Amino acid sequence: MIRALDTLRKSVDILQKRQENVSGNIANVNTTGYRAKHLFQSTLKEVQLHNYQGGPNANQRTEVGGFTFENQLDGSYLDETKGALHQTGRATDFAVSNDGYFTVRMPSGQEAYTRNGNFNLNDQNQYVTQEGYTVLNTAGQPATAGNNNFQITAFDDQQGLQDIGNTYFTSNAQGRTLQGADVRQGYLEQSNVSTADEMVSLIQTGREFEANQKILNSNNETLNKAVNELGKI
Repeated sequence: MIRALDTLRKSVDILQKRQENVSGNIANVNTTGYRAKHLFQSTLKEVQLHNYQGGPNANQRTEVGGFTFENQLDGSYLDETKGALHQTGRATDFAVSNDGYFTVRMPSGQEAYTRNGNFNLNDQNQYVTQEGYTVLNTAGQPATAGNNNFQITAFDDQQGLQDIGNTYFTSNAQGRTLQGADVRQGYLEQSNVSTADEMVSLIQTGREFEANQKILNSNNETLNKAVNELGKI
């Protein structure tokens, strides 16, 4: 019974992480350039159970059979599906219609990558992000208005990107400058979150919470009988 409680605790922890991930995707359904993140899990290997309740003295080993105790989260992955392009008409809005990310330089000097092309112009007539990060051109210098040769960086394995929030990513792998990238002015890429799919996932997670709660109640009743009733015999 105690092992069952531990298994339920781990199961609920996984469900909580899944719920947090789905909630994060739904919260960013209107965030420009946002890419949905999904979790994947696996089932642990089956283990063999036995007891010593066999024989006249209840001391013979009896094989009960195999049992799988729990699941585990193995990681997460980015949905690489491109979001729809929305025409805004603003001269400082840009969208990449093919693979690749705008390259920006953060205050620390580190380069980051984003699909969010909702830019502004600073006092030097340079493109900056909403957070004030400098947008780079193909020469690695600040991109300026009227010369929209943005440095579009592509990665062979996008799953190696590290999400640092606000649609920004970093990477330990060396990206490549995408030649001939199709950058459209006056457009923004919308989030690729599918609200319908996320709501289905949220409902499924909620039902799994309910199932675990019923199992917890059942275990609680069994423990209550073992402690308060069998203990009196």
